[in-house]
Amino acid sequence: MHRKNISFSKRVFTGLGLGILLGFVLHIAYGTDSEVLSKSVAWYNIIGTGYVKLLQMIVIPLVFISILGAFTKVTIGKNFGKMAGLILGILVGTTAIAAAVGISSSLLFGLDASEIVQGEAETARGASIEESSSNLSGKALPDQILDLLPANPFLDFTGARPTSTIGVVIFAAFLGFAYLALTKRDETNANLVKKGIDALYSLIMGVVRIVLRLTPYGILAIIARTVATSDFAAIYSLGKFVLASYAAILVMFLIHLIIISISGLNPITYVKKTAETLLFAFTSRSSAGTLPLNIKTQTDRLGVPDGVANFAGSFGLSIGQNGCAGIYPAMLAVMIAPTVGQNPLEPTFLITLIAIVAVSSFGVAGVGGGATFAAILVLSALNLPVALAGLLISVEPLIDMGRTALNVSGSMTAGVATARVTGEIDKEIYNGSMENQSIEAL
Repeated sequence: MHRKNISFSKRVFTGLGLGILLGFVLHIAYGTDSEVLSKSVAWYNIIGTGYVKLLQMIVIPLVFISILGAFTKVTIGKNFGKMAGLILGILVGTTAIAAAVGISSSLLFGLDASEIVQGEAETARGASIEESSSNLSGKALPDQILDLLPANPFLDFTGARPTSTIGVVIFAAFLGFAYLALTKRDETNANLVKKGIDALYSLIMGVVRIVLRLTPYGILAIIARTVATSDFAAIYSLGKFVLASYAAILVMFLIHLIIISISGLNPITYVKKTAETLLFAFTSRSSAGTLPLNIKTQTDRLGVPDGVANFAGSFGLSIGQNGCAGIYPAMLAVMIAPTVGQNPLEPTFLITLIAIVAVSSFGVAGVGGGATFAAILVLSALNLPVALAGLLISVEPLIDMGRTALNVSGSMTAGVATARVTGEIDKEIYNGSMENQSIEAL
């Protein structure tokens, strides 16, 4: 397909279709408990998980050099404070809205944790979550903000902390402001620094292009593994919970489109130009792995400046994840509340829940387990039994796919809306044809 110059989008969706078909064939042929299937999946992981790891490999270098490069291109300056404030406000604000949507969905579908039968897997998962919660204490907002600061930026370059990406963003911003100061007092060295940054930026983007060309293969392998190993019987028995989750995710995505519309932009264009990136987030279940696609979609398809796109994408990994930190813990809290005699319709409980979800959304890692971490923080703060969060383990991967796509859409929405408010968005790019905006060719 590549040799025939078939578009990148069509190759990505072909990979998705073939992956679904292959997954069903493997599932029917071997079943979920087959040793042969387990060995096959291990080989598929070389391509699927390997692709995600390659994307994660370039996350930190891409974020660092892109933000630093934005300062050398003078795309960040006096609007920095306004830009950062808008991005954080949109991320946290939409997470609070997502919590309200999750609550509404749980109540509308009549979800009740006591209705779920606990098997061995659910019991074991619950015990594991309870053990984890004993090692996690809910932190106050000031402490969570302090955790974002990079005490050792070189440690953050290794990705050692859940908030390492934001630590690198902050460090790059400090270097950027130092560069702006240098241009005023030592133009010779400032030009030398700029050339070095531009050269390094070109090199990193070359790596990004190489990795992104593997996207169709990565999606094929990831979705094949997911379908082949899915427990369809469990999905059927918990169908109401799956439907309620996706109803909430869909409603929240529509709210993203409303925000785009309020910004004076065409929401249909947004959907078309973000489809590939959201599809990858859906299949990979990794917000961090999707970051390179996220940033390039914002800059080269939606007309968002480099600085805004990098800040929105990077902050969106650990702050204000609409799906994992918003909808999921709120739905769980409403489901679990009746098991301890708490009325989920009580206004005080609902207001407290939304507030806790918004505050707890600071520092939720954009990797596997982020939703569980958020659930532990929220349930612990409300004195609800955290072990019951393990009840949905059998459908967790299926629900997590939608949550991750919503997380990524939330960060892109924050970037687009912020660029529109600050007057920095390039409408010609946003409204332009996708024919010359292939992510692979960036």
